[in-house]
Amino acid sequence: MDELNAVELRNITKSFPGIKANDNISLTLKKGEIHALLGENGAGKSTLMSILFGLYTPDEGEILVNGKHVDIRNPNDATALGIGMVHQHFKLVGCYTALQNIILGYEPTTKLFGFLKPKQVRQSLENLCKLYHFDINLDKKIDDMTVGEQQKVEILKMLYRQNDVLIFDEPTAVLTPQEIDSLMISFKELVKQGKSILFISHKLNEILAVADRVTILRKGRIVPVNKNGVTYNSIDVKDTNAQELSRLMVGRDVQLTTVKNPLHLKNDLLTVNNLFIYDNERKKNIIHDLSLKVKSGEIVCIAGIEGNGQSELIYALTGLTKIKSGEAVLHNVDRYRYLKLNFDGAETGFRKTLRHFTGTIKAFCHNKIKEPIKYFFINYIGHPIKYASLIIGRHCKKIFLIIAAYSLYFFRNIKNLFLKMFKKEPIENKRPDLTDEKFAYIKPNKFVKYKMSHLKTPKEIDEMPRYVDVHLENLSVRMRSISGISHIPEDRQKYGLALDFSLKDNLVLQRYFESEFQTLGFIDEKAKFNYAQRLIKECDIRSSLGPNTTVRSMSGGNQQKAIIARELDRNCPLLIAVQPTRGLDVGAIENIHKSILKARDAGSGVLLVSFELDEVMNLSDRILVMFNGEIVGELNPKKTNVNEIGMYMSGSIKMTKEEIEKFESEYFNQEEKEENHE
Repeated sequence: MDELNAVELRNITKSFPGIKANDNISLTLKKGEIHALLGENGAGKSTLMSILFGLYTPDEGEILVNGKHVDIRNPNDATALGIGMVHQHFKLVGCYTALQNIILGYEPTTKLFGFLKPKQVRQSLENLCKLYHFDINLDKKIDDMTVGEQQKVEILKMLYRQNDVLIFDEPTAVLTPQEIDSLMISFKELVKQGKSILFISHKLNEILAVADRVTILRKGRIVPVNKNGVTYNSIDVKDTNAQELSRLMVGRDVQLTTVKNPLHLKNDLLTVNNLFIYDNERKKNIIHDLSLKVKSGEIVCIAGIEGNGQSELIYALTGLTKIKSGEAVLHNVDRYRYLKLNFDGAETGFRKTLRHFTGTIKAFCHNKIKEPIKYFFINYIGHPIKYASLIIGRHCKKIFLIIAAYSLYFFRNIKNLFLKMFKKEPIENKRPDLTDEKFAYIKPNKFVKYKMSHLKTPKEIDEMPRYVDVHLENLSVRMRSISGISHIPEDRQKYGLALDFSLKDNLVLQRYFESEFQTLGFIDEKAKFNYAQRLIKECDIRSSLGPNTTVRSMSGGNQQKAIIARELDRNCPLLIAVQPTRGLDVGAIENIHKSILKARDAGSGVLLVSFELDEVMNLSDRILVMFNGEIVGELNPKKTNVNEIGMYMSGSIKMTKEEIEKFESEYFNQEEKEENHE
C-alpha cells in the first residue's frame, strides 16, 4: 500500500503558545493524484504543509515519502526528497530579479570553475513560461512586480526544481480567472507527467474542477466524513458538492450567493476627473484621462485583468502614489472629523481654546511672515536673476553657433584647395546665412508671478459650512484617512499591517490618537485591549494569544480579517476595498460580503476592486472595466454577463467617453425612477 503513496503523514501534532495548530492529523497523498486540503482560516492547513516542507518540526507523528520514514529538518531536506512548495505569503527577495529568485539556492554551474550558466537557465525558464502561459519579465525586480506577478514567480521557482511532490498553498488567490483556468490545466498536465499535488484552496469550484480527493480540517483536526455508514478521513470529489463541502468546513450551512437589498442612491461621494498617473520606472502614464463617480449607497466595482492600472488608481486615491494631473474630490466631508472630540462627539471649551490659540499663531506666521518673504524673494530677486541668466545664456549660444558655422566654412575652403590641387571635384560650401532660424535669438518667456497663499484662521474655519468638498490630491495619507476613507489594501502584509506589532496595536493604527484611546495624551492600553477583544469576537479573528498576538504569527486569512474588521468598524463614508476576500474561507467570505452590503445600505459608498468575476457580479451595483489604464466600459450587472465583461477586459470592445456618460445618465435616471416608484 505504501508504494501507492507519494507522501504519508501519520498522527502529526504541532502546538504553538496558546493554540494547538495540528491535532493528531493523518493524511495520504497517492502518486499521480491531486489532493485538496480544505478548511477555515486558522484551521492548520498551512502549518501542516509547512511541516511537510521542513519549515516546522512536528511535536509528534511521523512522515513517510515513497513508503520510507524520513526526517525533514529544513526545506533543503524536503527539496532533496523531491518536495516543493508555493507559499501563501511569498518567500522572495525584493531587490533581486525574478530570474535570480527562481534559481536562488539551485544555481546551475559549470563543473570546472563553478560559473553560472545564464543562457541555459534563461532558456529553460522561458520554456516553462510558454508551457504554463506565464507572462513574466525575468529581469524585473520583485519589488516592482504586482502581487499576481510575484505569485507566478513562486510557482515557476518550484516548477524549475522539477519536484515530484508539489504543494500549492492558495496559489490562485491573486490570479485572474483566465490565469486560474490556465493553472488548473497545468495541474492536470503535471499529474500526467507523474507529479503528485497537494492543493490548499478556499475556492470550492477549483477543488471540484481538478482535485481527486479532499481532506477537510477544522480547528486543527480532520473532519471525518461518513459515507454509507463508513467513516473516512478524506472524500472523493466526485461523490460530493460545494454545499456539502462548505457545511463540513465551517460546521453550518453557508449562503453561497449574495442577497442584496434594493439600491437607494444618494449624493455624489467621490468624483475623479481627467486623472493622469505617471510611472517613473516605466517612463509613461499608467492612468490616462480617467474619470469616474461613486455615489453614497452604491457599490462600484472595477473589473479588469491585473496590471491594467487598478492598483495605481487605488494608490493614487489613498495617497500611496502622486497624482500627475486631474482631480479627485471627496464630497460632503464633515469638518468635525478634523477636530479632537469627546466620546459624545463634542469639542470641549479647553480644546477649542487651544485649537484657536495654536491655529491663530500658525495662520499669522504663514500669512504675515512666511508668504510675504517668499513672495519678495521669488518675484523681486529670484525671477530677475533667472531672466538675466537666460538672456546671457541664449546670447552666448547664438555667438557660439555663428563661430562654429564660420569655422566649418573656413575648413571646407581649405579642403577644396587641396581637392583642386589633385584635380578632384570640390565639395559644396556656402557662406553661413545669419538670417537662418537656427541663429535667431529666442526671447525667454516671462516667469509666472508667485501668488501668496492664505491659511485660514480658526475663526474663518468655524464660519465655513460644516460639510465641505475636499481635494484628495492635496492631502496626506493620514488626512485622507481622517477625511473618511477606509482602505482594504491589495497586499495586506506590505500596506495593511505592521507585522511585528501586536494585534491590538494593528487594530488601532488609524485611531490611536482619538480620545477613546488616550488619557492626558498617553495611549490607554486598557481601552485598546477592550477594543481589540470586541473586534476579535465580532469578526472571529483567531490567534494564539488574543489581542497580544504578534500579527506575523497569524494565518493569512486571519490577518485579512483583522484589516477588514479595523476598516469597517471606522464607519467611513467611502470604503475602498481591493481583493477583500483574498485567502478567506467561504464562511468568512459570506460574513465579509454581508458587512460590505451593510455599509452600503447604511449610506456608505464602496469602490471595490476584484479579480473574482463571481464576486463582481454578486456585489456590484455598477461595473467599471479597466484596460490599459482607461475605463473602457461601464455596465449594469443586472443586464450583462461574464462573457461580455471578459471581452471588455481583454480590450476586444470599448465604449467611448460619450457612451459612458450616456450610460451613467440613463442608469441614474432609471434607479431614481425605481426608487420613487417604491
